Parts: sequence; C-alpha cells; structure tokens
Amino acid sequence: MPKILRVGLVGHGKAGQAVANILSNDPRFELRWIARRSVAGQSHTHPGTDVPIVGIEQHPYAELFESMPVDALVDFSSPESIHAYGEEVRRRGVTLVSAISAYSEDDLAYARSLGDNTRVLCSPNITLGINFLIVAAKLLRKIAPFADVEIVEQHFREKSEISGTARKIAETLEVDGERITSLRLGGIVGHHEVIFGFPHQTVRLTHESIRREAFGTGAAFALTQLADCANGFYTFDDLLLNLMRAELLGADAS
Repeated sequence: MPKILRVGLVGHGKAGQAVANILSNDPRFELRWIARRSVAGQSHTHPGTDVPIVGIEQHPYAELFESMPVDALVDFSSPESIHAYGEEVRRRGVTLVSAISAYSEDDLAYARSLGDNTRVLCSPNITLGINFLIVAAKLLRKIAPFADVEIVEQHFREKSEISGTARKIAETLEVDGERITSLRLGGIVGHHEVIFGFPHQTVRLTHESIRREAFGTGAAFALTQLADCANGFYTFDDLLLNLMRAELLGADAS
C-alpha cells in the first residue's frame, strides 16, 4: 500500500485555501497543518476539516516541525517565507514545493541550495495545464524560430503586476517582455495565451484557470512525482519532460 504523504501548507489566502481543499480530500496525503503569519481573529481550522491553522508568530517553524512532523511542505505565501523555514527543511530533508511567483535571484539561489539536501521544486504557476503549455510552446519555438511570438495574459481586476507566469513564458521562449500584453477584467482567475504568427498560418496555445483548485491538483502532481526523484532542484518542466521521456522510451520498446 503506497505511503500516505504528510504535508504542511504555508499560506491561507485565496490560493492557499483552494490548495487546502484539494490536499485535505486526497487520500494520498495527510494535510497536517496550515501555517500563516498570524491567526488573530481567524478560524483555527480549515473550513470543513479539522486541519489546524497555526500562526507562525506564535509557533515558529522549528517548533511546528518538531511537534507535527511532515514529509513535504507546499508554499503559497510570500517570498520571505522560504528564509523562515528553509534551514528546517534542509536539516530534516523535507520535500519543498513552492509556487511563489516573485522570488528574487537571491531567493532562487537559496532555494537551489536547499536542493543539496532535499527535493525542491519552484514554479511561479503550478497548474499542470500551464506547464504543459510552456513545454509545448518551447518545442514549437525550436521548430519554428522564425515565427512571430506574442503573449497575452488576463487576470482579475485587482492584480497590478505583470503575471509571473507570462514573464516565465517570455523568458523560456527568449522573447522580449514588451511582447506581453496584460488585461485586467472582472474576476478572471488566470488566462494565458501564446500566439505564433507564421507567414500563412497562426498557432494559438491557450490555458484557462477556471478555479484556484487547479493550483491544488498541480501541487498534488508535483508531490507525487518528486517522491520518486533524487535530492535536487527541479522545475515543473523537469517533471513533465521526465514523464515524456519515459513514455517515448516505452513506445520505442514496444
């Protein structure tokens, strides 16, 4: 019988709550606790569950890891958090899945260093669909480097900054950030489109996030794949490409 993975979740905003909904209902995982900066005036359990919500100001990570050990940590909070729990993750060999989109270069360098001692995945957008889109777009870019490329991202009205996912797509495809068009409309969760303009045809790769629970299914996918990986620093691309290679090798063998 497969081992049930004990998971801690950092962050309980809109995305964190949606991730908690998925992980707390997936029999492969035991969501042991949810950490947030403070729980003052807040419910102390995730709605509909008995999963405790713990205030880090009151209970530091060292204390939390000791009293309620976990095998993996999923972070949907802020860039600063990795420095608060990082050394505990390193010391205990806890798998880390981070979906933070605004890491600085120093933050990323620190995350990579944690990969010397445990398994670490960082992805600014952890939905399975958008990461498949990125892999497909990268392949098409290599096949047709002469094609024009434009990136369109749409999000809810209150999101002020350019999508970290759109920036990653531009970086992956080696196109200028000026090729990103941002639209802010109503309550759109997330829409990304990569448009390839050929002389006589157009290819559009599109991903739509319908509900934030898509982040939860992406985190669950990452956790299960990392369980079979060696220590190291990974991207979502790495996990997908490993699966693709295994599928192609299996097809060749048959």
